[in-house]
Amino acid sequence: MLEGNRVGILVEEGFEDSELVEIARAMSDSGAVVVMVGSGSSASYKGLRGKARARVDATADNMRADQLDALVIPGGYAPDKMRLHQSMVDLVKGAHDSEKVVAAISHGPQLLISAGLVSGRRVTSWPSIRIDLANAGARWVDEPVVQDRNVITAGKPADLPRFNKAVIDALRKKLVRA
Repeated sequence: MLEGNRVGILVEEGFEDSELVEIARAMSDSGAVVVMVGSGSSASYKGLRGKARARVDATADNMRADQLDALVIPGGYAPDKMRLHQSMVDLVKGAHDSEKVVAAISHGPQLLISAGLVSGRRVTSWPSIRIDLANAGARWVDEPVVQDRNVITAGKPADLPRFNKAVIDALRKKLVRA
């Protein structure tokens, strides 16, 4: 289905275990190559729940948006830490500006705020960052998954099946147009 596509998943300490694991599994099962992209602060990161550990394949400093077809940001405490690394913010902005699929779930949209990508967009997220998104100019909606152009957002781990499907469908549409 997505053979030949490279999907970067951003990772940092405190990611939401189920989100990272399920996203990586869905992308891999669809035929995409999954690239774990870390901030550079470690070679591997532990999940918030302690159930998963992710080893990085590359750091944001060494990754360019043109090396990926999509970029996914899992939630948990990790996005708040990710946005302290300018290379991660720049990678997200670069992927967006190159019209790649950029997807974020739960607290992941915190990184979208730092990259300046939410103003004027319809988005969703974990409820606690609703006000942050609104203050950044986004139009927050209470829906499981929202797609606004090349940005896909979702609210919580229960939304993972719909979120993964939306990311895969968006990549398939890009393949059809290419």
